[in-house]
Amino acid sequence: MTVSTALHAALLAELCAVGGRCQAATTGFSDEQAAQGVALADELRAIFLARLASSAASTPGYPAAATLLQILPSELLAVILSTLDTRSLACLAATCLPLWLDAPTPASGPRDIGPVEAELRQRDGARGLEVGSSLPEGSTSWVSCLLKRGRRDAQKRQAPLAAGMRCSIFVDAGGRLLTCGWNGDGVQLLGHAVDPDANVYIEIGSPTPVPTMQDKRIVSIAASDEHCLALSAEGEVYSWGDGTGGSLGHADGGARAVPSRIESLSRIESIAAGTGLTSAAVDEDGKLFTWGRARFGLVETMPNGLGYALDSQIESQLTPKSVEALSEDRVVGVALGWSFTLAVTDAGAVFSFGYSEEGVLGHGSLEAEALPRRIEALAQTGRRYVPVAAGESHALALTEEGELYGWGHACANGHGRDERTPCRVAALIGERVKLMDTGCDASCAVTEKGELFTWSQDGSLFILGHGVDEPQATPKRVEGLGEARIAAVSMCRFSSLVADEDGVVWAFGPGSGLSLDDPNPDHVEFVKTPTPIPTLQVRALKSP
Repeated sequence: MTVSTALHAALLAELCAVGGRCQAATTGFSDEQAAQGVALADELRAIFLARLASSAASTPGYPAAATLLQILPSELLAVILSTLDTRSLACLAATCLPLWLDAPTPASGPRDIGPVEAELRQRDGARGLEVGSSLPEGSTSWVSCLLKRGRRDAQKRQAPLAAGMRCSIFVDAGGRLLTCGWNGDGVQLLGHAVDPDANVYIEIGSPTPVPTMQDKRIVSIAASDEHCLALSAEGEVYSWGDGTGGSLGHADGGARAVPSRIESLSRIESIAAGTGLTSAAVDEDGKLFTWGRARFGLVETMPNGLGYALDSQIESQLTPKSVEALSEDRVVGVALGWSFTLAVTDAGAVFSFGYSEEGVLGHGSLEAEALPRRIEALAQTGRRYVPVAAGESHALALTEEGELYGWGHACANGHGRDERTPCRVAALIGERVKLMDTGCDASCAVTEKGELFTWSQDGSLFILGHGVDEPQATPKRVEGLGEARIAAVSMCRFSSLVADEDGVVWAFGPGSGLSLDDPNPDHVEFVKTPTPIPTLQVRALKSP
């Protein structure tokens, strides 16, 4: 139904009049004023019901809720929809047929775009995603298609920043790959060419484009203590750093000072780099690939989180190999910890495999799992899980409703005690969490209000951003970010990086590698509270 401009104006005038009287009635809460408030509410309801009755009469077959929404001015409806998270927006659209189905295609001229579709397109544009002009094969509605795409994009955890061992990696607003920090101790994470025989290290004090990647548009990056991965818009994966254990995915198993494409991978949607010298990637079809060191430490019987059984004589999987045990599932997200792996499917199920120190696999025991096994404690919650995160000996999982679960070692699981099965993080009940990350022995979470919480029983080196070098066993809000709405986070063993919705980046932790424009990045000993990185703007990420 098309609502006339006159109806919009009349409705707004009546709403403003009633709203003004409501405003005047809020000066106190006496019995008389309470009665007046009830009367005003009844009057407001009557205005809407009158419009609803006339609209429903002229629009047979449409749900009443949809008709009520349609009589709102388009500008007001757009504001309402923009305040909803993606899940709430999907629930609203599912109850209102005109909001879910596409408008009929006219014989000539452009197609009308409904308010929910317009909001979803705007969110995709804010995340740098392109929306085509024709529906993908098998889709019947743009709303359904864009909602599914939004969920998958959230699960991919594409991030414009990554904290590595004494280095920082970024994707700027134009998709360029930048690094800063220093190469040393034989580990080359900056991606800039050096003489492999020279016993020197490079120092870069501010984010600097990687020369060999200037013709590539990067959409996601990942870093560990030893190696780095970058994902291009074309679905290609590049790796560099220490190649020990085959973590770089090249058949020769060697190190790379500059990013080198992994030729056997294509159409990749998400990547992960593990400190246990493992790597992972998920392609467009939901197939999971892993590679790197085959076993935990020197113990032949201890799997290292690759997800498949390897002969005891094989020390490394040098090139990406698919995890066949998950071939019947569509994997949409993966996280690598120290010797273990978490994978989440499009059905919202979480699987774990690898070494089970401190019960980090979530099955209630310390038994290792060479093959993927679903975490039943998470399945029993009846929730769908979106992203997962893995630290050295702890793990996190997040539901679509924003509920955070943690397990493993007490160091940073959010409980302050060891847990061998996932438990909801009590300190964040009442907060709707939209994303999280883990470092070696630390964790962080961001709420839908954009507030950052960090915690660690270690808490040393100021990586929590609270300004003190003290433990914080349960989540605590980082006050030093002011009104900034955080949209991306990355933690590693020695530093933390966060970015807000406008692409501004803050850093805290040991000064080396935090790119604060010091010509010698090792000169800044500690950054105790979040400090903006000058001259840098990463790809902006609006809240999902």
